Amino acid sequence: MVVMNSKKIVIANWKMNPLSLTEAKRIFADTKKTANTLRNVQSVVCPPFIYLNELKNLVSGHRCAIGAQDVFFERNGAYTGEISAAMLAKAGVKYVIVGHSERRAQGETDEVVNKKTLAALKEGLHVVLCVGERERDEHARYFDFIRGELERALNGVPKKMAEKLIIAYEPLWAIGREAKSADTPKGTFETTLFIRKILADMYDKKMAMGMPVLYGGSVNKKNANEFLAHGGVQGLLVGRASLVGAHFAEILREADRS
Repeated sequence: MVVMNSKKIVIANWKMNPLSLTEAKRIFADTKKTANTLRNVQSVVCPPFIYLNELKNLVSGHRCAIGAQDVFFERNGAYTGEISAAMLAKAGVKYVIVGHSERRAQGETDEVVNKKTLAALKEGLHVVLCVGERERDEHARYFDFIRGELERALNGVPKKMAEKLIIAYEPLWAIGREAKSADTPKGTFETTLFIRKILADMYDKKMAMGMPVLYGGSVNKKNANEFLAHGGVQGLLVGRASLVGAHFAEILREADRS
């Protein structure tokens, strides 16, 4: 399997961390210091909304970009507490995570994910669309679950807009502090092949092979290389490990070497 765009994409999802702007700036500075030296990696840091503007002002060059963890599907209006794709784009944000498992756990449906995806793509943002099964059954019915998520999330997304899509495969059973383990590179490779088949059916083979597919799920400095080398993915979506400067720097360097 040959993916047409070979540059790796590594995304840091800070979730609801850290507690202070001072700490956010420190973590970002550590990340940027490594990221700006790597030619083969596009690094993206997704902090809480409250830090986006301050960290955007610290960006230098294009190798370490700023992303958001979520977005609302309306452009503006009476939607208390929401932030639109237009606002993110005007603030200089380049990427946005949509459909993360933690948002889905709060009740976000495939239909809402679809509306958010369309809204963000219309504003020119790169959408990191998260999909993944709750459990991996021995009869491989989880493939049907993933197919359904992708087809519903991308309903009405035309080929031209899909050029800014990134798919993040995150098996829910491998995420968070309660996860017993990450997926295996072999399991991820099989799922990645399946995801590309779905994309080929929806669009075409060229687009399916060129669209970045990332792995996310208990990624750390010890397993990053195996997923990048043998998982069939073009990058990683990193949670907890992205908050530890030395650990995330090693993940970035592994991506640059792979």
